[in-house]
Amino acid sequence: MEWIERLNATMNYIEERLTDKIDYEEIARIACCSVYHYQRMFGYMAGVTLAEYIKRRRMSAAATDLQDGGKVIDVALTYGYDSPTAFNRAFQSVHGVTPSSAKQKGVSLKTYPPLSFKMTIKGVEEMNYRIEEKAAFRIVGFREPVTSDAEEMFECVPLFWQKTAPQIPQVISLMNGEPKGLLGVSTCNEVEGKQNYYYIAVSSDMPAPDGMHEESIDENTWAIFPGSGTVDDIQALQIRIVSEWLPTSGYEWANAPDVEVYLNDDVQNMQFEVWLPVVKK
Repeated sequence: MEWIERLNATMNYIEERLTDKIDYEEIARIACCSVYHYQRMFGYMAGVTLAEYIKRRRMSAAATDLQDGGKVIDVALTYGYDSPTAFNRAFQSVHGVTPSSAKQKGVSLKTYPPLSFKMTIKGVEEMNYRIEEKAAFRIVGFREPVTSDAEEMFECVPLFWQKTAPQIPQVISLMNGEPKGLLGVSTCNEVEGKQNYYYIAVSSDMPAPDGMHEESIDENTWAIFPGSGTVDDIQALQIRIVSEWLPTSGYEWANAPDVEVYLNDDVQNMQFEVWLPVVKK
């Protein structure tokens, strides 16, 4: 239950600062994980991105203030919008009407109550996993600079796979180590001053050819989840890992790279593993 309590503490933090700056690093500190991992975890469990949730909560509160007689410009500033145009855009995206229209009686508005997390009993569908201690290994392949913003990652990583697809056979030809398979590796751990990357790579001790790069993955404890299917099935498994397995596992998300291992090249029936870096609570 400690893990659920931390998530709810982050919700309290957000509620207390709807009219102030919301610091993602402080949210992550409360949850005892990295900013990147928190955003992924929140999105999987809430079904909406962290940024979208915060916007909905602010616009819900803003609608109440407007109906209580607040001026549009004052309400915009209260919720952190220096530009009336930006506030108008955000308000309409949530309510479907302009802020000035919201002041009129009888107008239809929406409300998004604060989220709270609780433990639910599931377990109808089994989930296979194993915990393994893995020595450090070296990866070689193509990489794309990324930020620790998980929402940006969700957009840029699929494009990177599309761009790199013609060169994947060249990457696979370098594979001579463990784990076997084509790897998708996100190095979005919180290391000050270090650029984060997403790699399409293999485990190899061969020199990185021109245009490719290498990275060392430190020794870690991994929770390894096998799966099969399409890209949608990978995401579904990741959601189940975070929402069903992690809260009761006795482990926490470690500040280390995330790894996906693709064991074949059939995009309609992929065999894959999701490697989650973990530490014992």
